[in-house]
Amino acid sequence: MRTRADFRWLGEDDALDDVYCVSFVRDLSPREALRRFGVDESTMEEMTFDELSERSAANADGAAGCVGAVRIGGWTMVVEPGGWKLAIDSDTGARVSAGTELVSVCRHDYAADRFTCLADGEVVTSFDPIAPGAREGGDPDRFLTWMRETGLDPGDGDPPIPACFALASRITGLPFTRDLLELGFLGAEPLEQ
Repeated sequence: MRTRADFRWLGEDDALDDVYCVSFVRDLSPREALRRFGVDESTMEEMTFDELSERSAANADGAAGCVGAVRIGGWTMVVEPGGWKLAIDSDTGARVSAGTELVSVCRHDYAADRFTCLADGEVVTSFDPIAPGAREGGDPDRFLTWMRETGLDPGDGDPPIPACFALASRITGLPFTRDLLELGFLGAEPLEQ
């Protein structure tokens, strides 16, 4: 069982920078997850995480300039360096989660962080990690026990993003380790920013 301590590397490692979204989509291929996200399919190509980050920064216009996806077990991890769409944009989240499940963690140092879980296009629960008591969605208390166990408790003083990744790990059964960023990604540029 992973705890927020397993994700402290996120605050110590600059790999993901100060704005990013990491999402996990059940039972979709990386190609299908990117297609549903709304990418220019002619820009799809294999790349490293560093190439994905560089391309995203070069093409960014208020959101990720390049989105990457990689299969991990029964899930596809989607990474938006400099982006936020799967956690915050309801249309994008609904498209990607149609007929499946999506768990998303967004860190945004210049706006608000967000944790969102969607199932079949509908928000199950969504909240700002610094105010986890103010949850929204069709079943906002579904993960309440796990939230408490992972440390998503207002006022405890610890950074909430590691706790969000611990919660995502509980929901998906997947770790999110630095090693996952060493995998080969299928990357593509979004059609719209």
